[in-house]
Amino acid sequence: MYLPKQFEETRTEVLHDLVRRRSFGTLVAMTSDGLSVDHMPFLIDATTGPLGTLRAHVARANPLWRATLADVDAVAIFQGPDHYISPSWYATKKETGKVVPTWNYAVVHAYGRPRFVDDEAWLREHLNHLTHHHEGKRETPWMVSDAPDEYLSRLLGAIVGVEIPIGRLSGKWKLGQNRSDIDRMGMVNGLLHEKEESADALAALIRETGGGPK
Repeated sequence: MYLPKQFEETRTEVLHDLVRRRSFGTLVAMTSDGLSVDHMPFLIDATTGPLGTLRAHVARANPLWRATLADVDAVAIFQGPDHYISPSWYATKKETGKVVPTWNYAVVHAYGRPRFVDDEAWLREHLNHLTHHHEGKRETPWMVSDAPDEYLSRLLGAIVGVEIPIGRLSGKWKLGQNRSDIDRMGMVNGLLHEKEESADALAALIRETGGGPK
C-alpha cells in the first residue's frame, strides 16, 4: 500500500478499533492455485501476540483452508469510512482555483500467516464470541445456545476456523492532512451536507484527527 508519512496511522489501539467497528474484512491469501480473495467477519483479540490475533471461519467447502501456502503471509483488509471529496468545499477554490477532487478514506491491512482450525470446541467458542460481538447490544440478544445442539453440531461440521497472529499492521488515514485547517473545515461541512451515512462517518473521523468544527 502506498503510504505517505502524513497519512500513516501507527497506533495499534486505533487500528484495532477500526477492525472492531468494521469487522467484515477481505482476506487475500496465496494458495497453490494462485491468489485467493475471500470476504468474512473477523474478531480481533488484542491480548494474544504483540499486535493481536484475528479469528474467523470459512465454509469447509471453500478450498482456501486446504490450499493456502503455510510459509507465505496473507493480508486481511478492513475498510473504514470513505467518500468523494469535492474541490468546491475548499476555501482554496475561491482563493486560487488550484484544487481538484479526491477520495478520502481510512483502511487497515493486517499481515500474518493463517492457520486453519478443524476443531469443534474452538469453533463453538469462536462463534460464541462472534455472536456476542454483534448481538450483545440488542434488547433480546440471540445466543448460539438458542439453537438445538444436534443442529448446531451439524453446522459446525460445515465450517473451519481461521486464526491469524498479526505480524504487521499498516493503517492509512487519508483525511486531508495535506490541506489547510480552513480547507479541512470546509471538507467536514461539505460531507455533512451530503446527508449520507458514509459521508457522516468520514466527517466524524476527520474531526477525531483534529480537522473541522467540533
